[in-house]
Amino acid sequence: MTISAGMVVANIYYNQPLLGEIARTFRTTEARVGNIAMLTQVGYALGLVFIVPLGDMLRRKKLILLDFVLIIFSLVLAAFSPNVYTLMAASLLIGISSVVPQLFVPMAAQLAKPEARGKALGFVMSGLLIGILLSRTLSGFVGAHLGWRAMFLIAAGLMVLLWVALCFMLPEVHPDFKGNYKSLMRSLGTLIREEPVLRLAAVRGGLCFAAFGAFWTTLVFLLQAPPFGYGSEVAGAFGLVGAAGALAASVMGRLSDKMNIRHIISGAIFLIILSYLIFGIFSTSITGLVLGVILLDLGVQATHIGNQTLIFSLNPQARNRLNTVYMGTYFVGGALGTWLASQAWQRWHWNGAVGVGLATSCLALLLHLYFSRRKNA
Repeated sequence: MTISAGMVVANIYYNQPLLGEIARTFRTTEARVGNIAMLTQVGYALGLVFIVPLGDMLRRKKLILLDFVLIIFSLVLAAFSPNVYTLMAASLLIGISSVVPQLFVPMAAQLAKPEARGKALGFVMSGLLIGILLSRTLSGFVGAHLGWRAMFLIAAGLMVLLWVALCFMLPEVHPDFKGNYKSLMRSLGTLIREEPVLRLAAVRGGLCFAAFGAFWTTLVFLLQAPPFGYGSEVAGAFGLVGAAGALAASVMGRLSDKMNIRHIISGAIFLIILSYLIFGIFSTSITGLVLGVILLDLGVQATHIGNQTLIFSLNPQARNRLNTVYMGTYFVGGALGTWLASQAWQRWHWNGAVGVGLATSCLALLLHLYFSRRKNA
């Protein structure tokens, strides 16, 4: 599950280091190609809402293997896109279909003992997060040497191999929900109304992921501009730096089993804010950017694992739907951060992107402190 989660989620992020090259290919603006990354995350949110809940109603293995067909089609369409609008549509489909990791995460929570749930989630999430970060390294390298279209073809080939492996190795998990699709979708609203912890975790996670998306979408533009003048390969290499932070996901998972999760989340959001202060002050220093990336990834991942540990303890029979609400909000936040940062870059360049990251992370901290205090009171 860990390996598969990392390989599939990478599809969502391959485009980010390639945006500069895509803009040159189609002779369009950086703000417009920024919509490619935004639409991929919007698609992921749609897939979370309309596909992931089916994990509570259908056999999990069959659902996953069918979804892979759409993943492969979407990647091939992206590779052969004749214009930027076709690529935007393909990116939306890539996002919609690449929700398989969010079927694995509730499985890990279901199979783990309650006292080790955070550890199990942290282990699977470490693979997922490393996939997110190393995807940029791989796509930056491939884009620099073979072009951006080759990256999508390579990704499609990897998905074919993974489909074969899962077909033979993945066990079947039978569903708990006995109703129809309409009642399944209606129950999402019930969960939102009845679970304040879920509402807070979802908004908090979405705002933190907005800060995450704001950085990674605009980093390639910063590194291509003076004083750096680097290409997609260097922008992708920053994923290796972030991967070091992703390895801490399993540690954060174990801590969440032993410590007060809300205190962990408070410290994690503070790390995100600190990372953006560093990005703003040391914007012309590679060393400063590297330090900021490590803090940003640590903060986002610790917040994410803490949130998921909380929500998966709420209703064992509805874990896929709880994950749908949380992750749907999470990626809507990511899409919002990506779009806002792209527009801010067009007007104010790096300072605008830093402003977006600071605003979303500070809002996340304020909401977390206010509503956590109200709940405790």
